Amino acid sequence: MVFKNTRCVMMLLISFFAITTYAQEIKGVATYQTKTTIDMSRFSRDGQQMSEQRKKQIMERMKNFLEKEFTLTFTKTESFYKEEEKLATPGQGGGRFGGGFTQGGIYKNTDQNDYAQENNMFGKVFLIKDTINNLEWELVKESKMIGQYPVFKAVATRDIEQNLFSRMGRRARDAQKAREKENDTLKTASKEDEIAEKPEPKTETITAWYTPMIPASHGPDQFGGLPGLILELNTNNTTMLCTKVVLNPKEEIKIEVPEKGKKVTREEYQKIVDEKAKEMAERYGGGNRRQGGGRGRGGRFGG
Repeated sequence: MVFKNTRCVMMLLISFFAITTYAQEIKGVATYQTKTTIDMSRFSRDGQQMSEQRKKQIMERMKNFLEKEFTLTFTKTESFYKEEEKLATPGQGGGRFGGGFTQGGIYKNTDQNDYAQENNMFGKVFLIKDTINNLEWELVKESKMIGQYPVFKAVATRDIEQNLFSRMGRRARDAQKAREKENDTLKTASKEDEIAEKPEPKTETITAWYTPMIPASHGPDQFGGLPGLILELNTNNTTMLCTKVVLNPKEEIKIEVPEKGKKVTREEYQKIVDEKAKEMAERYGGGNRRQGGGRGRGGRFGG
């Protein structure tokens, strides 16, 4: 009974704080630490699974790619989410293709339903202009504390997004299977192979923790649309955790709006990514070695 009363008091305080804050102009800067994991069991070399030592070496080299820091600058209606640049540790990096693809900051305007992002793909800059694409959140009666803020749980389901490199990997696997079948070298799959060949999941559950004490409908990456700032978000392989929030700082808040690049919609951009993934898979996956192993013409991004 005491727990219920305490919870009621907490909810009343939060509601009062939120109403009071809504009456004011709210602005702030939130810092997020993100960590992505990779299922190394899916990787093999010459048909053999990698050793644990080799997996650790690869993960260490990819640390800067998998662990990042972002800042979210926001007002009540606008936000800009960008990665904080840091120097790479010698021997670390984003891998063989990491330098050719850069995701830019994400701008959102909830009043005008505007979304914008600049992405650089091998020297070609694209400006993705579209509407905000919020998930259909289900609010859950579950709460906890993150720092000084009480947060509440929300869950949603979405299609799993595939970036350039995951698409490239899929293209490379499809090309390899096609070559094996064409050369009549496709063997009967073992039980292990059958397990590996099971379709990859197409959807994932997103879990968000938001605080009504900061009544701004924003969050890390592309996420938002909840009655409060998202302080923690978990996907199948990535955790985004807010480690610091500065509300109403004395310094002026400046929201950046991406403007450079060829304007495309999300759908148009995904088609471009898929085409580039196909080209890269053929070039580096052995599907087009007669054309110079990737040293020939650069396709639609070659100049």
